[in-house]
Amino acid sequence: MKFFVDTADVSDIRDLTELGLIDGVTTNPSLILKSGRDITEVTREICSIVEGPVSAEVTATEFEAMVREGKTLARIAPNICIKLPLTLDGLRACRALTAEGFKTNVTLCFSANQALLAAKAGATFISPFIGRLDDMVMDGMELIREIRQIYDNYGFETEILAASIRTVNHVKEAALIGADVATVPPATIKALVKHPLTDKGLEQFLADWAKTGQTIT
Repeated sequence: MKFFVDTADVSDIRDLTELGLIDGVTTNPSLILKSGRDITEVTREICSIVEGPVSAEVTATEFEAMVREGKTLARIAPNICIKLPLTLDGLRACRALTAEGFKTNVTLCFSANQALLAAKAGATFISPFIGRLDDMVMDGMELIREIRQIYDNYGFETEILAASIRTVNHVKEAALIGADVATVPPATIKALVKHPLTDKGLEQFLADWAKTGQTIT
């Protein structure tokens, strides 16, 4: 499974990239707002840090404006992936931009039918929102399962990008189901390494080593 980090915070992106844990980045208007920076400026800096896809989202809602904004975003850097909403105009823009060779990420997916349409439109990625479905007392992971089966049934090349991930269990379950990518907040990625038995075992090893009086030189 590939890991994308879901943030526009350059310091977090740089930190995780140096650890070798990041394959790409996803941003959205809310994350750009949180960064407090100009969208072009911060997106260009992110693209200079990360070699993989960096999703940058259009804000238009009408087809022609979406295509225009998408091409503007794509000029920022060659690894831009144009993020589009899962609407009829968004799907039309996805097909048009994909036909011109741009990478696309169709976002705000909440049903298998929507994911099927995105694949038909040629999306590079589909972003089903796990956490938001869970918030409505629905099973976000069941949506990932349904999409995986449909895509496998017909050989669609669109990659499943599990989004709106809230917990480390979301990451594990998405990996078990076979999501191609998980886009994860920085704190959740770092939490994946944590386990109380790891901490306890390390504490014991260090205590025993101290008793030997030795050093490794």
